[in-house]
Amino acid sequence: MKEIFKKIITASLRFEAKLVLKKYKPKVVVVTGSVGKTSTKDAIYTVLATTFSVRKTSKSFNAEIGVPLTILGLPNAWNDPKAWLKNLLDGFLLLLVPHKYPEWLVIEVGADKPGDIASVAKWLHPEVAVVTRLSDVPVHVEFFASAEQVRYEKSQFVLASTKKTTVILNGDDKLVSSMRPLAQGRVLTYGSTMPADVSGNNFKNNFSAGISYLASTKNQKAPVVVEGVLGRQHMYTTLAALAVAEALGIDLVNAAAALKNNDSPPGRMKILRGIRDSWIIDDTYNSSPIAASEALDTLKQLQPTTGRKIAVLGDMLELGTHSPAEHDRLGCKAAASGANQIYTVGSRAQGIFSSARAAGFSTENLFCFHDSAEAAVALAQNVGPGDIVLVKGSQGIRMEKIVEKIMAEPWRASELLVRQETEWKRR
Repeated sequence: MKEIFKKIITASLRFEAKLVLKKYKPKVVVVTGSVGKTSTKDAIYTVLATTFSVRKTSKSFNAEIGVPLTILGLPNAWNDPKAWLKNLLDGFLLLLVPHKYPEWLVIEVGADKPGDIASVAKWLHPEVAVVTRLSDVPVHVEFFASAEQVRYEKSQFVLASTKKTTVILNGDDKLVSSMRPLAQGRVLTYGSTMPADVSGNNFKNNFSAGISYLASTKNQKAPVVVEGVLGRQHMYTTLAALAVAEALGIDLVNAAAALKNNDSPPGRMKILRGIRDSWIIDDTYNSSPIAASEALDTLKQLQPTTGRKIAVLGDMLELGTHSPAEHDRLGCKAAASGANQIYTVGSRAQGIFSSARAAGFSTENLFCFHDSAEAAVALAQNVGPGDIVLVKGSQGIRMEKIVEKIMAEPWRASELLVRQETEWKRR
């Protein structure tokens, strides 16, 4: 019965969303890919909001029900049937009574299973389609027959593009840039070097200030500073936003200036203060081999502090048959990351523990825990002044519970951490 109700609600919201698009005729930017969608979506919103009225996908609600909710401007009602019925009524009123509607929508579209993106691409026709990044072992691969099928799914908006569509591709990702021949209209690329249409170089991590780099187009250059975050991945998400600005004729200098105060989403390499004058790099939203590897690269690049570097690494889920090898590989990476201590969390992460030990990492500084609650207690007893603690893991392992335990301002958890809604707290 519950599944039938969900199908009815999803179909009804999608029907209303199509009518709303037809009635209000907003322009649309779609963001898809395997890595960095939400951060990219938020950065694009920040840039467009300097010039237009804009709405973006809330948090990471990017699946079959999240896209209609964004178009209708409605909240996720979770498991409340009455709230879902109210959403349907509010969607109907949006059609019946004229409302002030955004000029632009920035919509994140993800895929949990084959056909998810293709089904949306049949009725959502964006002016701009952005593909962020793929990987050799993409997230959710266990629900697809092969990694190639995942990549095909992520290319659906490029395949569905018309001559009026601007396609924006990550030029540094060979799998993404290979989609170029599939586009029917204008294509812009972004990356770390020219000949990307929008390039970033001289990248720096600054623990006290965030990231910085120099952005360049054919005709302009502008410094970019993004506060409160670390990691090259944020250069790519903001470069994508600058590429959208380039596509729409927004001045690069103005777009770059707007990104200084970009409100990056929680759990994506965010810098937080920890207990006993420690620091936390909160990367707890999700994890994949490529994202975890980049997080460790960032930890390694940080200048030495008065304390230790501690890597807290949880299970990487939904990797299918790739899981054992990828956890082993991450363990070797962690051992070479410059971390003074490594904590692993979850059954799959035991592979990280074993391979780090085999790589010669000190056993007295290597700790293995069954779940995030156990790890949180141990870490809270251990962390000290000047320590930098990287916390990374997949959604299902709930690594944000560790951050909440060791953050200096736990009363701000609902503001600063991922998965703080009542529904998540019950799980």
